[in-house]
Amino acid sequence: MKFGPASPADALGGVTVHTLRQGDLVLKKGTTIGADEIAALKRAGVKEVVVVRLEDGDVSEDAAAASIAQAVAGEGVTVERAFTGRANLFAAKPGVLVIDRAAVDRINSVDEAITFATLDAFKPVVENEMIATVKLIPFGVAATLRDAAVRAAGGAAMRIAPYKVKKVGIVSTLLPGLSPKVIDKTLRVTEERLAPAGAKIIAERRVPHDEKVLAKTINELLRLGAELVIVFGASAIADRRDVIPAAITEVGGTIQHFGMPVDPGNLLLIGAVGDVPVLGAPGCARSPVENGFDWVLMRLLAGLEVTRKDLVGMGVGGLLMEIVTRPQPRAPAETDGNRSVAALVLAAGRGTRMGGPNKLLAELNGKPLVRIVVEHALKSKASSVTVVTGHEAAEVEKALRGLNVTFVYNPDYPDGIASSVKAGIAAVPRDADGAVVCLGDMPLIDTKLIDRLIDAFAPDRGHLIAAPVSEGRRGNPVLWSRRFFPELMTLDGDIGARALVLKHAEVVADVPVEGRGAFLDIDTPEALEEARGG
Repeated sequence: MKFGPASPADALGGVTVHTLRQGDLVLKKGTTIGADEIAALKRAGVKEVVVVRLEDGDVSEDAAAASIAQAVAGEGVTVERAFTGRANLFAAKPGVLVIDRAAVDRINSVDEAITFATLDAFKPVVENEMIATVKLIPFGVAATLRDAAVRAAGGAAMRIAPYKVKKVGIVSTLLPGLSPKVIDKTLRVTEERLAPAGAKIIAERRVPHDEKVLAKTINELLRLGAELVIVFGASAIADRRDVIPAAITEVGGTIQHFGMPVDPGNLLLIGAVGDVPVLGAPGCARSPVENGFDWVLMRLLAGLEVTRKDLVGMGVGGLLMEIVTRPQPRAPAETDGNRSVAALVLAAGRGTRMGGPNKLLAELNGKPLVRIVVEHALKSKASSVTVVTGHEAAEVEKALRGLNVTFVYNPDYPDGIASSVKAGIAAVPRDADGAVVCLGDMPLIDTKLIDRLIDAFAPDRGHLIAAPVSEGRRGNPVLWSRRFFPELMTLDGDIGARALVLKHAEVVADVPVEGRGAFLDIDTPEALEEARGG
């Protein structure tokens, strides 16, 4: 291939290397110079243009890209018509992308003029999703290089493994303290994971965390026709002899591998009963966020074997984006595990529904409502108490005179409660592991409840949020791990953090309560009378 400058007359048949602009003339890169282009160049006063010309034995960029793309395309892969030296490849059907990594490397090693890029191997793809591209750097290459790249492919270097498994059985084991809502959410998340593959849950069972009972249940799901069984344990698998692997062995199955170098997802177990895979799901599988469980699940749904070699090869790239709900290493044995939790009291609102004076200053048993709340917080295990003020800040501070609290003024209090949450979170002492957010208009919340929330806060066990609950309804206050502070800082308007509690339900420690204290906020005169016992 010849490359270099030429006069307009001598450029006939050449291809422009760069886009040329002069006066009204715009000649785009890759334009083949013909008689009209020569005339336009002369009219514009262009004396020289850089072009390339193919020589005998060369092939154009489009022809070369198309040939290589066709060579690598296997089952379920279509090739788009090459244009400007690029041939894109697409998934013709949903499935898992299978790639011959060695073939890709061989193609890219042929010559710097030839490049072949793909999506990650084993990525789940949808129909018509772009999965790879062949791009020629110059405007043409020697046919010998094109042929070498085709040979390097060694046949189809990529294919789409279609989803085959359609019937999935789910078992959730139970232990005291595991909320049914967590299991319900797990099922919803699992259904969403299965949907792209066209797979469905044909049966789900909830049984005690017991080897014998679990073994019997796995057998039942297999008899019902499950092509894949997933077990969500109430307790994480700790050893090959633990309940879930023992149950698989009990029904005549085998344990193929326990553990994987993907985080989150370390504690995944792969077993099989006959030719039906049985997965012991890691705790992160309850979350919709991508984790190691996804990597294995989608391969199995496509009927692909996941071997020990496959799993141990996932380490590079296996450290996935940090997810806020991941438990941290255990506290050293010599510590008692206590956590430093700050208390925030939100006392900035205008209380317009009361239709009169500042409701926080209304009295109950001879004390302003806000003082009652703050005194309870001060008597609790909270390491500090911060009060967020706004409306009638001076009056609120006066009502709290003599109390050991820190005041933070929220100038944006008219915007709603979210602004006060953010002002308070920003003021939490740096050494605090979390914050319990109290509302200044909920005087029936007592010290005992705040202490119970702090006691329930156990990040080492995955309890990152603590909230009072009665008859399935969550109330206030809510305790938040510091890990959620960035999300709390994104709240807006007059809506609190309830949506975040729902989003992270798998890490919520529900603290059972009786009575109305966690649910009665003094928004109206009627509510105040109720609190007074009227």
